[in-house]
Amino acid sequence: MNVLVKNMEEYPQTSAPQVIRVRTPVVKPIVTYVLIAVTVTAYLLQLAGNYLLGGDLLMALGIKYAPYIRNGEIWRLITPVFLHGSFLHIGFNMYALFLYGRGLESRFGHLRFTILYFLSAFAGNVLSFLLTPSASLGASTAIFGLLAAEGMFLYQNRKLLGKAASRSIGSIILIAALNLVLGFTTPGIDNWGHIGGLLGGLLFTWFGGPRWKVEGVFPSLYLIDEREGHGLWLGIAAVLAIFISLTILGWFLPTSG
Repeated sequence: MNVLVKNMEEYPQTSAPQVIRVRTPVVKPIVTYVLIAVTVTAYLLQLAGNYLLGGDLLMALGIKYAPYIRNGEIWRLITPVFLHGSFLHIGFNMYALFLYGRGLESRFGHLRFTILYFLSAFAGNVLSFLLTPSASLGASTAIFGLLAAEGMFLYQNRKLLGKAASRSIGSIILIAALNLVLGFTTPGIDNWGHIGGLLGGLLFTWFGGPRWKVEGVFPSLYLIDEREGHGLWLGIAAVLAIFISLTILGWFLPTSG
């Protein structure tokens, strides 16, 4: 990856240009592929349940439905991320996970990426629980969190990544805006879940996402994450503090159906 190194006085032994090649961490997207495999398996089990049992048992047990959550079935704030309503639904979400997940996992690492994914799903389902009584399901809560995390990562590292980061941020904002407009104008889309996922991904990455710094001696330069080892917990705490509070609020302010 090319990053922008401005303080070339740190490397007086060379007159190299400002934009130089720096080694970046290489992480195989194992978690991304596992999430896709598990989600696709869950969808196949949904289809099998409909065929063999005459009903979707997994959906019945795991869909986000506000009255059931208020009765204590709090797992429904997470389990919808594995459930989908159609082939097109799961196809779109898994393509987006494949598209954004691989790059984010390589930057965030396996653990931090996994936490980002499920915290975004949790945040999306909490906001949906709070603001709509309708049942909903799908991985798009987490996908919107990944989209937000990608944008926030680029923003926080924009000085290193240069103009390419600004262009990518603009594209991400456009994609998010178009999808939200589609959600508000198309019946049957849980846009509050999308917005919650966006907020969860933004919040986690703002406090806990990678913040890169160039170290080493030219020409052997490499990137380190200044937040590695401590930012993760701050990001988790920020998301949970806000969205657990909203969950509690949802019990006291039930949405009328």
